[in-house]
Parts: sequence; C-alpha cells; structure tokens
Amino acid sequence: FEGLSRKQVMTEAKTDTRVPVTVLTGYLGSGKTTLLNHILTTNHGKKIAVIENEFGEVGIDDSLVKQRFETTEDIFEMNNGCICCTVRGDLIRILSKLFRRGAALDAIVIETTGLADPGPIAQTFFMDESIKEFARLDGIVTLIDAKHVEMHLDEEKPEGVENEAVEQVAFADRLLLNKIDLVPSEDELARLETKLRGINKYAPIVRCENASVAMENVLDLKAFELQRVLEMDPEFLSEGDHQHDSSVFSVSFETAGELNMERTNTWIAQLLRDKGVDIYRMKGVLAMAGCADKYVYQGVHMLFTGEVLSPWGDEPRVNRLVFIGKNLDKDALKTSFDACVETRPS
Repeated sequence: FEGLSRKQVMTEAKTDTRVPVTVLTGYLGSGKTTLLNHILTTNHGKKIAVIENEFGEVGIDDSLVKQRFETTEDIFEMNNGCICCTVRGDLIRILSKLFRRGAALDAIVIETTGLADPGPIAQTFFMDESIKEFARLDGIVTLIDAKHVEMHLDEEKPEGVENEAVEQVAFADRLLLNKIDLVPSEDELARLETKLRGINKYAPIVRCENASVAMENVLDLKAFELQRVLEMDPEFLSEGDHQHDSSVFSVSFETAGELNMERTNTWIAQLLRDKGVDIYRMKGVLAMAGCADKYVYQGVHMLFTGEVLSPWGDEPRVNRLVFIGKNLDKDALKTSFDACVETRPS
C-alpha cells in the first residue's frame, strides 16, 4: 500500500481513451449465454469483443460469423463487427492479442463462467501494466435468474466454502434480474429485490426477460471511475440497517471532521491486510487535514486506488465510507476509523 499522499490516478475521465471492460457474471442458467448472443448479433452500432470462458456455451452459428482468425484461441469476427474469443487459459494473453491486432474496439465483455469470484478478473485491470495501458475496468454486471436465485442464495455451504451466488450479487455494479416472466407475482419480485438489496444495496436492479436489456445497462457504466464515488447517493448512508440473514452484506457510515494522514494510512493498510479477503468492494470520500480537496477511493479485496478530486469548498467535511463483504463488524470499523480523526467540527 503506497499511501494516500501519492496521487494515484485510476481513470482520467475526460481524456481516457482506453477500452472499457465489463465483467459479466451470474450463476449457471441465469441467461449469460443469451445476453452474449444478443451482443454478438444485434445491430447496436458498437464494436464489442466478447471473451467467453472455455466452459461457456455460446454456440456460435456459422452463418453469423464474418471471419475466423487462425490462432490457437478461437477468435471470430461477427457480421455485426463484434469479436468473439474463447479463452483457453490466460486472460492477459488473449487481451494482449486483441490489442496487438489493433482493432478499434468500443468495449470488451468478459464472461466469468465457472468463476465463483469476479475479484481476480477485476484485479487484472489494476495490476497488469500492459493491460492497464489499453483497457480500464468499467463495471461488474451480474445476471440473476429470478425464478431460481433464492434457492442458490439460501443454499447451506460447508464451512469455509463460499456461496458463489451471494458473492456474485455482492460484487455487482449492476444487477440484471432476468426471467421475471417466470415469477408469478409482483409481490414475489419485490420481496426478491429486497433480498438482493440486503446483500448489495448500491447496485441498481434492472428487470428483464430473455436477458434482453439495452446496451447502456451493460456497457459504459463508469462504475470504477472515482468521480462516480463522489456522486454516491447520501441516502445510502442514512438508511436504517437491515437484519442480515446472510454473512455477506453492505455496511456504511459517516464521520464528520478532518483525518490525520498518517493514522488513516495505517488504518487502511491494516484493514486491507487483516480484512481484505472479506471485503469484496469498498469506496468512500475522505477529508484530509490540511487538504482542500476530497480524497476519493475504491477497492476490490486487497487492491486500493484513489486520488484527490474536487474541492470541499463550503461543504461540511464529512467522511463517507461504504463496504460490501462478509463478516463485517460495523461498530468495530467505525470505532477504529474514528480514531483517525484529527479535528472535529466545532
């Protein structure tokens, strides 16, 4: 962890020409294949590369393929200009291959079939310098089978084994609630949405049938832009806490005052070291003593990135923090964080 004093720029929204990457996740049968086929065949006017896991089932109809590239991977150019790749092994290798081809891409969608945790894929876009140069993580989208998801969310797993369905909801920037036509009543759908919000209350929920959604619900979410964290709805922080029947849930709090830089650095470093595995997502806005601007950050597991953004001006200096993860103790987090406050408002 390199400390808050160094300005780490993750995305320069105004001039960022890197290709935005959407990570698409969801339990078996949630409709990922249907969604990917929509992307590969619809005339949406965008050039999108779809990277599917070897175990994916996007059987591509030869009549839809414009060109097949002779490589060890399966790379097809579709009639609508999109590209479909089947990964056998290293994601970084196939991404590098795409960038070397020099194709002008509007977006990349990576399907995570068979992966419990989208975290490692998300981390690729923070860690690998060659990938960071060409691509930026845009958002994590989770498809949900409205008819069957509750059974998966409630499934009792052996001790130490993660519930993949719960993790996929927790990581999401956008939840696509699919197959709503198979759910008999509006009351049941509303109850299901409440359950999903109990795990992740920050991701908007989009209802759909046959995984048919507008491309703006999948692409260009800008969920990993630090500017977006600034726009975080303060309502999230004022909501009463729900009773969580799951070990994975969302925690948020705010603390007024200015922070001691050194103590805050130590707090974050220790938090990432001790709880990084349990923290799926974290984000927030911090007020540093002696700094006129807001420090905005977000993280995935142990990876943390942040930068100084817009000035506080006349706005009250209130630190806002959000965590999604498992086994999180809100009181302990808040108490330890409050010890970083140097000056409180009079």
